[in-house]
Amino acid sequence: MALRKPNQALQRTRPSNAVGTRCSLAAPWERRAVYRGASGPGRRHLQGEALAPAPTALTLGATVWARGSREKRAWPPPSPGSSHSPAMEPGGRRQLEQRRLRGPREEAAEYYRGQRVPQRVEEALNALFPLCPADLYGELANYISKFSKAPVICKLVGRKVLDGVGQPTLEVEIHCMVKNHEKRICSIVMSSHSQIPENSLPDTTQADEKERNDSVNTAVEWVNESLNAMLRDLKPTDQCEVDKMLGEYFIKKVEEKKEIQKQEEKEKEQQEAEATLALTLHTPSATALPGKKKATKPGKKVSVAEKMIPPAEPVEPVLCGSFAIGGTSLAVAKAGATVCRIPLYLHIALLKHDQDSPKEMSLPLPIITLLNCEKILPAKLKLMKELMLIPPVHLSLKQGIERVLDIQKEVMRLLDPPGKVPSPQLADSKKGKAGKKAPPQVLKRISHLGCLITGFDNLEQPLLLMQTACNNIGLELGTDMYLAINCAAHGLMDYVKGKYEILTGTFKSPDEMVDMYVELINNFPFIIALIDPLRKEDREQWNNICCALGSKCYLIAEDAATHISKLKIDQNINVPMCSGVVLKYINQTKVSDLIELTGLLDGQRHITILGSPDGESSDDSLVDLAVGLGARFIKLGGLSRGERVTKYNRLLAIEEELAKNRTLREATLEFIAFGEESQPENQPSAVSPPPEQNSALPKLCQPALQAPSLPAQLPENITLT
Repeated sequence: MALRKPNQALQRTRPSNAVGTRCSLAAPWERRAVYRGASGPGRRHLQGEALAPAPTALTLGATVWARGSREKRAWPPPSPGSSHSPAMEPGGRRQLEQRRLRGPREEAAEYYRGQRVPQRVEEALNALFPLCPADLYGELANYISKFSKAPVICKLVGRKVLDGVGQPTLEVEIHCMVKNHEKRICSIVMSSHSQIPENSLPDTTQADEKERNDSVNTAVEWVNESLNAMLRDLKPTDQCEVDKMLGEYFIKKVEEKKEIQKQEEKEKEQQEAEATLALTLHTPSATALPGKKKATKPGKKVSVAEKMIPPAEPVEPVLCGSFAIGGTSLAVAKAGATVCRIPLYLHIALLKHDQDSPKEMSLPLPIITLLNCEKILPAKLKLMKELMLIPPVHLSLKQGIERVLDIQKEVMRLLDPPGKVPSPQLADSKKGKAGKKAPPQVLKRISHLGCLITGFDNLEQPLLLMQTACNNIGLELGTDMYLAINCAAHGLMDYVKGKYEILTGTFKSPDEMVDMYVELINNFPFIIALIDPLRKEDREQWNNICCALGSKCYLIAEDAATHISKLKIDQNINVPMCSGVVLKYINQTKVSDLIELTGLLDGQRHITILGSPDGESSDDSLVDLAVGLGARFIKLGGLSRGERVTKYNRLLAIEEELAKNRTLREATLEFIAFGEESQPENQPSAVSPPPEQNSALPKLCQPALQAPSLPAQLPENITLT
């Protein structure tokens, strides 16, 4: 009964406002003064010797801890003969019960004190009471969750899914242990390295499909078995450690593959030796005659150019299942961003800058594909694979995309006019044919690149089409919009003739290609980027074209560059002289590889372009990678097909978020004056550097690059074909 009187007194001394109080875990009747630093009507001025705190939610919630400590201090109980002995039940069962509970109580008190639970609960109650949140338990859970353990990877799930063109690819899913519960964090979908070309032979298509299926099945097996066990209990925020383990695993698989190939080669050589020996024993003199006859026929039809051009480099081997490495690395990066509750692009930026958050970030300029020029009859043009648009830097991304859509609508109207009347602006510019040839008819389908498919007869035709479309809607190429061309020259080389076939039946040597590009840019100065104008083997011609055009046009290597894993050699970029490189996240590429490589590119005055593969998926992580890595351009294809538009929508969302946070920096573009740089040894330039210009490199939004208004039809003496 003595314990109830203080409680009754506390009910009479409850303060009207507890702001500024600090509560203790001691029980209310332990007579501790808890009011500190409070003033005003909320402060209770207590008098007398017995000062007791008010029984607020803070003190009442903490009573259990103090009570547990009092019981510990009160043990052992008084002897049975003393006046303070509790009421005993027959047989002393109450004492036995207290002794039985003594151990668990002490263990519980010690366990919670070791985890600092009483202190954390007291801090939470003191912090939340002045706020009086509507969802008290939700805020309490949020406060306490700050002290929980960091999530760790508990399971990886790999499965076979379909990409944007209906081909099988890999999905990697990350599960983490969060607050003692397994939770699915995120997933990503990779693009396979094996892209099946259109119009290919049935045998080739069947072989590519088998290769793709084998690679996907192997990747799924790696993720569900080896990688699942290897990465368990790792934090998803430890990207470097994860990528290091993935790299070591991949090297181990490569060594295993080499050993298997060596064994197969030995067995094959042994079988061939046995077959040759058996054939020699039966026909000893039959092998001498064919060799003598062949030696009398020299190769008279082999052209000199064929001997001069560098041979094609062998295709880089791709380990079956290798994109399980890249998929897992990207999935872990996305999981790390999710766990940290930050966007993936910011997580990548923090990884690149050693956890130093950038004050401002700029968006990569989109290179938007408008037309896919098919190499099909009756079209003759083979040089141009993609015709692309680049908005100027002074426009926002939203404004730039809207302008591209306006141009696209006008181009479709010009390609398919209602009356089928030939347009004089798009007629053939050759002698005697002006006004007689209708514009090329667009095919009624969308390319896998997300753009219209059409064909042209010469190189000027698509450029004049773009100029006419812009003029019709009040835009000027070179000021309001710029052009880029994906030449895809690696697929144009005729190795018998040693020349590029730019049109059907029209061939040019590598040196002639350089002269053609120089004339093209001089006549159409609104073209500011050429992608893969030459093969990667024609390094001397790359040097020449960079010295001639580098100060006014970007010369970009896409297929002319090797895979990311082969680009880094002795801290140097193993690519021909160029303005920049298109990086694609495929195969065994890891996030750490991209971070390291973009750092090297930035240090060597190369621009970085993140590009999507031809067979793309609906995963939009590539956009976050481009923003976080600080890429100058991003090449996503056209504004059609869901897997392409999803990425543009993600880019728009990032722009809106950066603008809202006032961390969006306007992009600036500068060309590289290669003529000012020293030429590499053993690779002399056959083209003299361009005349000296202003030392300040021009920006795209400056008048220096604004092209004058070109005539609707080229003069007859400016035919590039």
